Amino acid sequence: MSSSSTHSSQIRVPATYIRGGTSKGVFFNLKDLPIAAQEAGPQRDAFLLRVIGSPDPYGKQTDGMGGATSSTSKTVILSKSTQADHDVDYLFGQVAIDKPFVDWSGNCGNLSAAVGAFAINSGLVDKTRVPDNGIAVVRIWQKNIGKTIIAHVPMINGEVQETGDFELDGVTFPAAEVVVEFMSPADGEGALFPTGNLVDDLSVPSDIVVSGVLKATLINAGIPTIFIKAEDLGYQGTELQEAINGAPQALAMFETVRAYGAVKMGLIDHIDDAKNRAHTPKIAIVGEPQDYTSSSGKAISTDMIDLNVRALSMGKLHHAMMGTAAVAIGVAAAIPGTLVYEVAGGDERDRRSGNVRFGHPSGTLKVGAQASEIDGQWQVTKAIMSRSARVLMEGWVRVPRDSF
Repeated sequence: MSSSSTHSSQIRVPATYIRGGTSKGVFFNLKDLPIAAQEAGPQRDAFLLRVIGSPDPYGKQTDGMGGATSSTSKTVILSKSTQADHDVDYLFGQVAIDKPFVDWSGNCGNLSAAVGAFAINSGLVDKTRVPDNGIAVVRIWQKNIGKTIIAHVPMINGEVQETGDFELDGVTFPAAEVVVEFMSPADGEGALFPTGNLVDDLSVPSDIVVSGVLKATLINAGIPTIFIKAEDLGYQGTELQEAINGAPQALAMFETVRAYGAVKMGLIDHIDDAKNRAHTPKIAIVGEPQDYTSSSGKAISTDMIDLNVRALSMGKLHHAMMGTAAVAIGVAAAIPGTLVYEVAGGDERDRRSGNVRFGHPSGTLKVGAQASEIDGQWQVTKAIMSRSARVLMEGWVRVPRDSF
C-alpha cells in the first residue's frame, strides 16, 4: 500500500446545492473559487468536473455532486454584475457525465430561477433593491449568451421565501413561485431564424427518412433549438423517457439529426463537431394534443394542452422540459408559419393571452411570449414562465488539491 504522504490533501470551497425548476446544480460565488478556477480555462473546467464527479465511465457520478442526468450535472458561477443596470452576472456550465467536458455554449433556464435567491443570499444584490416583504426584482446578466433575465423573487421578513403552494410538474413538492422573464431571448444579433426560414428542408441520411429530408423549424430563442414533427420520425409526441432513452438506435438517430441541424444553423462547421457542442442546439419533437399518462401517473388530456413536446438534452430525452427550450417553444408557437405554431393549432388557437400550454413527460407547462414582425423580420421582446427554486444544502464542497 502506498504511503498517504504521496497523495494530495483535499481543499474545501464554499458552495450551495440548489434546485431550480426541474434541475439541480452546484452554485459558486466567483470570489470563493480557488484562484486558478476564477478565470475561464482548463483549470476551471477540471475543478468543476471533479466537483460534479466527471468523467465517470460508470455513468453514475458516484464520486461527486452530480446526479447522473443532464438535469443534475450542472454548475453555476455568480458574481456582482459588471453590466450597467444589472445586479448579478450568471455563468452556467453544463458538465458532461462520461466525458471530460464542460459545455459553456448556452444557458440553463431552469437554474435561472435559482440565481436570484443565491444572489440575494450572497449579498450580490444591493440591499436597497431587496424589500423585507414583497417581490425582489433581480436583474441578471446571462454571460453565456449575453442576455438579460429578470427574476421576481418573493421575500418575507427579510428572507427569500422558498416554500409555497406553487406546483411544477417534474418537481415532487410544491414551493414558492418565481416568475422569470427572458428578455430579447433571440441568440446572436436578434436573428430568431438563423437560416432566414420559418421551416427548412433539413438534409439527413436516408436511413433516418427515406426521402433524406426532414421539415424542421430552426430557432434561436432561449437556446438554439431544432423542432421536428414527431410523426415524421415515427413518434406520437406522447412518449415517456424509457421509450427513447431505452433505445440506443433512437438516441443515435436523434444525435445525428441534431448534428445536421447544428450545421444548418451555423453553430458548427461539420457534423463531427457536434460531440464538442453537446449542450446546444437542443432537438425536440412536436405532436398534436393527445391523451397520455405522465411519468408520475398524472392523466394529461387533450383539453389541458395545445401540443405535446419531447426534447432531448445531452443526448437523452429530458424528464420534463428544459427552461430554455420552453422559451423556444413559446416563441415558436407565437409565430405563424413555424412547425410549432402549426402543430399547436395555428390561427385556431386562442393567442390573445400570448401563452401556449404543452405536455411533456412529467406533465404540462405554460409559457408566454411576445413576438412581432418588424420590417419583415420576426423579433421577440420577452418570454415569461413560472418556476420555483429551493436551497437543498449549503456549506463546502471538497476536491483533491491536485485535481485541477
